[in-house]
Amino acid sequence: MPDQIGVLKGQERGNWIRLRTIILLRWGAIVGQVTALLVARQVYDLDIEMGLCLMLVGISVIGNLVAVVVFPESKRLNETENLLMVLFDLLQLSFLLFLTGGLHNPFSILILGPVTISATVLSLRSTVFIGLTAILAVTLLADSHLPLRTLQREVLEIPQIFLFGTWLAIVISVIFISIYSRRVTVEMHSMSDALQATQMALSREQKLTDLGGVVAAAAHELGTPLATIKLASSELMDELDDRPELQEDAALIRSEADRCRDILRSMGQAGKDDLHMRQAPLTTVIHEAAEPHVARGKFVHFEELTDDPQSQPSILRSPEIIHGLRNLVQNAVDFSRANVWVETEWTDDTVVVRILDDGRGYPAHLIGRIGDPFMRRRRVKSDRRRPEYEGMGLGLFIAKTLLERSGAELSFANGGDPFLSAADQPEKCGAIVEVTWPRHKIDAKSGDTPALTGLNQPIDR
Repeated sequence: MPDQIGVLKGQERGNWIRLRTIILLRWGAIVGQVTALLVARQVYDLDIEMGLCLMLVGISVIGNLVAVVVFPESKRLNETENLLMVLFDLLQLSFLLFLTGGLHNPFSILILGPVTISATVLSLRSTVFIGLTAILAVTLLADSHLPLRTLQREVLEIPQIFLFGTWLAIVISVIFISIYSRRVTVEMHSMSDALQATQMALSREQKLTDLGGVVAAAAHELGTPLATIKLASSELMDELDDRPELQEDAALIRSEADRCRDILRSMGQAGKDDLHMRQAPLTTVIHEAAEPHVARGKFVHFEELTDDPQSQPSILRSPEIIHGLRNLVQNAVDFSRANVWVETEWTDDTVVVRILDDGRGYPAHLIGRIGDPFMRRRRVKSDRRRPEYEGMGLGLFIAKTLLERSGAELSFANGGDPFLSAADQPEKCGAIVEVTWPRHKIDAKSGDTPALTGLNQPIDR
């Protein structure tokens, strides 16, 4: 089940950053800081506290050298270590700006760097802490700093209104970049987790399908030898009427052959994916997908809306289709009151599967977002539809992704009318999921990917 799939959590990603990466970035910052100090002194004749500035840069150099010597190259930082590294860089830059004019220094914009890194790789709590520290630093630097002077003792400063504008721009940038980077990163991580879970679900379904194929192929191939053994043992029993001890052995052979047949038959009921059964009628695949959920206390009705059953397509029994439809049926059974309907219809161009229930339907404000990974239900007091439904994320995302991979398009809607009373609502008043394929995408006989036929082949692993 999707909710049983172990995916990486966002807070574990702090361990993804290698110490070597931070060290290389810091070496780049050190080279930039030294270059800026030398250019300011030699080219622009600025009177800066070169000794103190180089001391601050030297602290970064010493920190890098110690990290290179003490820790292995493959060292990965945890959340606390990452936070301390980013905080160190922020404070080192802030003290350097204090010695070189504060916010009058155009390089004060670089204080956004540690904030962006924090929003990208650290937790929300760490990001808030780094952001508040950055805002506090620029607020102090606006008034408390060593003036930036030329060698002629001329003070270089910008007008107060521009100083206030610089402070305000940096504060707004810290807030905006933190939120923006955090939001994008969370979306990327959620999508990565969901795609990984989808791949794991598909892999599990494929293994089950392969296992069923082995069993079904074994039953198919062993059927004739077992029948021959049974026939021969029956003939021996007839010929050994005068030798009861041998007749008992022949009866034992026949009973064991029957037992082997029954075992293979019972095992083969769970899987029909040998080479001769890579395809199946549409309704057969639908019943197979819904089978785990038809005996869970709800009535699952299967309806064919096309009048001509002879034109029913034979479709591919792919794991993507079976697992995707199974998730949709499970969702309908979970939230229906008593009934679930699975409707099928087809034309020469399309194949449609529609799953409906008599529950409370989807929250109206979330219909457009159904299928997003790890989506959570908004707390709206006035929304009384599916109050127990806290998330429609991973399960429906897996179903949507797998079915779209097979060429389908999915649409979600509600069958009820919000302006009617409960007594006047139609029978199929709950959630509706419609899955539509171009027929050539899944038709196993005349489509783009026809099913294989011929003798069973060994599974290549």
